[in-house]
Amino acid sequence: MLTAIGRQLRSRQLSLGVAESCSGGLLGSALTDLPGSSDFFQGGVVAYANPVKVALLGVRPETLEEHGAVSAQCAVEMACGLRRLLEVDVALALTGVAGPGGGTPEKPVGLVFAALAGPGGWAVRELRLGGSRSEIRRAAVLSVLEWLRRELEPGQEVSPDALIPS
Repeated sequence: MLTAIGRQLRSRQLSLGVAESCSGGLLGSALTDLPGSSDFFQGGVVAYANPVKVALLGVRPETLEEHGAVSAQCAVEMACGLRRLLEVDVALALTGVAGPGGGTPEKPVGLVFAALAGPGGWAVRELRLGGSRSEIRRAAVLSVLEWLRRELEPGQEVSPDALIPS
């Protein structure tokens, strides 16, 4: 999967960055494990605390007050803010509750929001993951990387609102 992502980003000359909360750097680490990732990977921000989300990624305090850090709105603002901050073509963002504590009935352990922002706009997905803290974090990373791989796949029919135009 990572090899395919790297190949497509290189061939399209697209740069990539990541904004992470619950994954704590695991997404950036997975990407930099790929030899030659410096051809496309520009960097990332681990914004675990809300003040970091606001100061570095431009997440609006109102978003955090109204929806919380574990929300679709926050994930989108993280991804869009990272695109601006690092001036990358594509940004991925993850925010969620990895557990074992911190969950609520409304936002249980395993709830993760993933956002993808590209030249054509942004999209967000809600994930409901199970397992231990490390399993939830790994599953979130694999899910968002698989999503990116599919977005970059050659031969995909490109809709007018495609996130990553061919």
